[in-house]
Amino acid sequence: MRDSAIKAMAGPRPVVLSGPSGAGKSTLLKKLMKEYDSVFGFSVSHTTRNPRPGEENGRDYHYVTREVMQAGIDNGDFIENAEFSGNMYGTSKAAVQDVQAKNLICILDIDMQGVRNIKRTDLNPIYISIQPPSMEILEKRLRDRKTESEESLQRRLRAARVDMEFSKEPGVFDVIIVNDVLEESYGQLRNALLEVSYRTQTYIK
Repeated sequence: MRDSAIKAMAGPRPVVLSGPSGAGKSTLLKKLMKEYDSVFGFSVSHTTRNPRPGEENGRDYHYVTREVMQAGIDNGDFIENAEFSGNMYGTSKAAVQDVQAKNLICILDIDMQGVRNIKRTDLNPIYISIQPPSMEILEKRLRDRKTESEESLQRRLRAARVDMEFSKEPGVFDVIIVNDVLEESYGQLRNALLEVSYRTQTYIK
């Protein structure tokens, strides 16, 4: 990460939320953003994949072509980027700056590759992992979505196994939440983030 990028990321300490697809990150995030929209802001990632039903450009992701995304990466516009299932994903500096400009704590929803990449930067976020109770439950959740082909679903399950092992590595995550009962998991997430918020706001003052 370049010096200019590090300076641009000054502001409240961000939060990285990670975990396998189907673990429930999006559901927990939506609940959090609804309740605490004046405290936290969501960094909208870029992707080259097509929107799923109900997703909106600029709200869920910035949907772009591979050419546009690669040009941005080459230009140094991204903090991190990764490729999964043939699609590119990434977090732009501008997306984080947009949140920080509103004096909100920036939340980034990032996969395992992205976490590894951010560990090599000076962003210094709080790392929180959302994990499923078991592979069986994760597979059921993914199948119930009915948005994946069998090939895509198997790819996600393989990635989830690696993700679950990665989350157990010492020092990678500050908080690990096993998302079994949604309300209990949300309570754990809220408590962890409000502690961050309190520390951050105290520091800012």
